[in-house]
Amino acid sequence: MLDVRMLFSCLVDADFLDTEAHFNGTKKGKRHREAGARLDADAALLRLEGHMATSVRGRLAASDDVAAVRTELWDAAAAAAQAPTGVFTLTAPTGSGKTLSMLQFALAHAKRNGLRRIVLVVPFLTIIEQTARIYRAVFDGEGAHFVLEHHSLAGLGAERSETDAEGTARDDTQRQRRLLSENWDAPIVLTTNVQILESLFSNRPSACRKLHNLRDAVVLFDEAQGLPQHLAVPTLAALSHLSATCHSSVVFATATQPAFDSLNDAVIRHAVSGWRPREIVPEHRHMFERLKRVEARWPTQEETLDWSTLAERLSNDDTPRALCIVNLKRHAHALLDAMQGVEGVLHLSTNLCSAHRKVVLETIRERLKPGSTQPCRLVSTQCVEAGVDLDFPVAYRAMAPLDSIAQAAGRCNREGRLNALGQLGQLHVFEPASDARGRRYLFPTHAYYQATEVTLSLLRQCNGALDLNDPEVFRRYYRQLYDLTDPASQNKDLDQAIRALHFPEIAQRYRLIEQDAIQVVVPWSERMDEYEQLRVQSLQGIDGRWMARAQALVVSVYRPKPGHPAWGVLPAAKLRRCGESDEWFVLEDRQRHDPDKRMYDDTRGLRLPDNLQVMIA
Repeated sequence: MLDVRMLFSCLVDADFLDTEAHFNGTKKGKRHREAGARLDADAALLRLEGHMATSVRGRLAASDDVAAVRTELWDAAAAAAQAPTGVFTLTAPTGSGKTLSMLQFALAHAKRNGLRRIVLVVPFLTIIEQTARIYRAVFDGEGAHFVLEHHSLAGLGAERSETDAEGTARDDTQRQRRLLSENWDAPIVLTTNVQILESLFSNRPSACRKLHNLRDAVVLFDEAQGLPQHLAVPTLAALSHLSATCHSSVVFATATQPAFDSLNDAVIRHAVSGWRPREIVPEHRHMFERLKRVEARWPTQEETLDWSTLAERLSNDDTPRALCIVNLKRHAHALLDAMQGVEGVLHLSTNLCSAHRKVVLETIRERLKPGSTQPCRLVSTQCVEAGVDLDFPVAYRAMAPLDSIAQAAGRCNREGRLNALGQLGQLHVFEPASDARGRRYLFPTHAYYQATEVTLSLLRQCNGALDLNDPEVFRRYYRQLYDLTDPASQNKDLDQAIRALHFPEIAQRYRLIEQDAIQVVVPWSERMDEYEQLRVQSLQGIDGRWMARAQALVVSVYRPKPGHPAWGVLPAAKLRRCGESDEWFVLEDRQRHDPDKRMYDDTRGLRLPDNLQVMIA
């Protein structure tokens, strides 16, 4: 089926480009657009090595041990890049420099095997801007489209509302960027799991037309543990077949490498190549041992912690810089309530629009700089865990899947500066106490709950303590998790559709995000003038340029059911052509001048009234 989609991709891309050339043509005939830049792996490697020499591989900011491990990873990636194309894993500790080592592997591998493109895939939008900033710093001067972002916050317009031939955006640079993103015609592409994986199982021309450009490519999956179990087997099969038949390489990089190789027999039923990856850093266990930066304290079997007690610990003068990660937004709000009046409290979650999150992250990094005396007590949801470069001396983490706990540990003593003082970062794992209604803690999804139960079971097997620096612990965790959940038997409807070669049914069943989300433009006080302009324009009619401008003030929420009271404060934006958008809405916050009643709060972000509360995506 992937072979069919590849042929389909070639066909529809040629058709789109020919149609575009027709509408851009003159009396002399069609006018084809200029092709995207080509990847010169030799020159790109020189730029990367120059960047690394300038930054001294992070030695100025990190401890000697961290700098040494980063050098070790860099050298291992360079050696592994000389292998022929295939499927790889890259297992290395958090903070060891995976982002740039992956890029070095990809460029050297492209040089060795004559590959034409690098695609970096991340699971969360919260980290893609950070990665794009790093890559653009490396290739500064290579041109605006050398590093191309393609995701919902890139300001490229929605596929459903814009087509290639129309050229809605009038800005030439923006229009060229949008056109290149439609078929990934760039040397380096940054995108999301949703964008690439759902395209691999799609039946729509606009989604499929970029797939043929995955041939002769290196596809890097950062934080690979984010792949949902119920989609694991078909996803691994598609990526394995892509590598085996399209002269491409696939890399799964993470500090908590899932035991996907244990699913090889199930994968072979779909793709004869199976899932047998090669490890880029065969001796990665020694890197984990050498880079021990955190000491974890685990709760005893009956030990719980209520929010007021936790708030007291976080508010203590001995912990002016501390991170606390909880599983649910209502838990974050309960802890924030308990910490009212405490100095230096900050909050991060996807309730905040992207511009707001960016400002909060900048504030956090400023307060965490060596020499700063400002307190920084961050209450966050899981959005801070993967790929966000923060370095707290103390962290608290609500009981969760083991990989999530390890990611939280990666935000604690990340640069190893405490090691130079003969100390370690402190990670406190806790179980929240029952609330006033007698409910114990809840979890975002049933899969999250199952993974947490496996963590608790493994904790009991290991006498109440788990070594987060031992990769073998994670193999045991994932094997027990797969034994419990049996990923190969999940999503039977999708499996039947694949066996029946039913393309439309597959596209409907393969969804990384099950719930239907809408985009809500919010009135953040720091950008109120911009919000007002967007609100007024939404009454007159929106287009691609409006959507691009609105991205910074957007919060995604699950679509409320028909008749839900939330629709009373979420008027739909009008489309410029006709009718109303079913995706874009502007929050009508009638109380935004009353700080106690605002629906978009400067600390908590979007907070609809209790009777209007909807799940936040």
